[in-house]
Amino acid sequence: MTKIACIGAGYFAAFHVEAWQRIPEVELVAICDLDRAKAQAMADRYGVARVYDRVETLFDREELQVVDIITPPDTHLKLCRQAVARGLHIICQKPLAPDLETARELVQLVTDAGLRLMVHENFRFQPWYRQIKALLRAGVIGDRLHRIYFRMRTGDGWPDDAYLSRQPYFRTMPRLLIFETGIHFIDTFRFLAGEIAGVTARLQRLNPHIAGEDAALLLFEFENGALGIWDANRYNEPAGGNARYTFGEMLVEGSGGSIRLYTDGRLTLQLLGKAEADIPYDHEDRNFAGDCVYATQRAFVDAFLQNEPFETGGPDYLRNMEWQEVIYKQAGN
Repeated sequence: MTKIACIGAGYFAAFHVEAWQRIPEVELVAICDLDRAKAQAMADRYGVARVYDRVETLFDREELQVVDIITPPDTHLKLCRQAVARGLHIICQKPLAPDLETARELVQLVTDAGLRLMVHENFRFQPWYRQIKALLRAGVIGDRLHRIYFRMRTGDGWPDDAYLSRQPYFRTMPRLLIFETGIHFIDTFRFLAGEIAGVTARLQRLNPHIAGEDAALLLFEFENGALGIWDANRYNEPAGGNARYTFGEMLVEGSGGSIRLYTDGRLTLQLLGKAEADIPYDHEDRNFAGDCVYATQRAFVDAFLQNEPFETGGPDYLRNMEWQEVIYKQAGN
């Protein structure tokens, strides 16, 4: 049994805790948060035995193998130092660090200690992307990938008081959309299309009451010759349904046809000269975005127990952050 503790009891931590409780090889022994009352409320909700408000006390009293870090990015390096000093392996939420330099330091710290790090990059583990990847590998839409296009409108960023109810720190972040959301799609596009060769970026701030950008148009060039387009803003609204299920719509085009992802998780296949038809596969509106938090943590446990590389390990994840920096430099941010 792998013993894990969660550090952080904020909004997104609930998804982590609920998912850990469904993985039989894991014992979630404790939750730690500076706000002990928040940690206790979460522990009571999900049946976790113990809570702490100091990381040092947690590490002194619990016999752990892994720590799950679910705190703001500027705390990650310090917490990873503390975990490494105790010989603990780490799964850490994104954004991995406030900047690329700090992220590189964090990854090197864990690597030098001979410990293991996986970034909790959960979008690529959404069931529709796993299915699309399988179809691409099987050559269902041909042997050449032409385009990946994703259109995102979450509609949570237009009010004067946008983000206050769920993630109020979004309002003051100088980097917002790419740092918090775009990084997911940099990773997902790499997962689907392969390595990026170049990117052109246009960023905007549509809501004058926030500090950072909330709209972007990104054009990716991939090493295999395909193009990727990410057309996103948090200001305008989608047509209907749960905006945070798939976060938008995707069109994947190849030499033999196309795959479409709809906002309700529906996937379709349209071969050249043929009618559009549904692709049957399993997905459900559970936990977060198709239960991708569970899928991410399931992948962590499987690789950890089998001593295999993590799909979103630290060194590989730095490539996402390097392209993130290219995007911001182009935008003068």
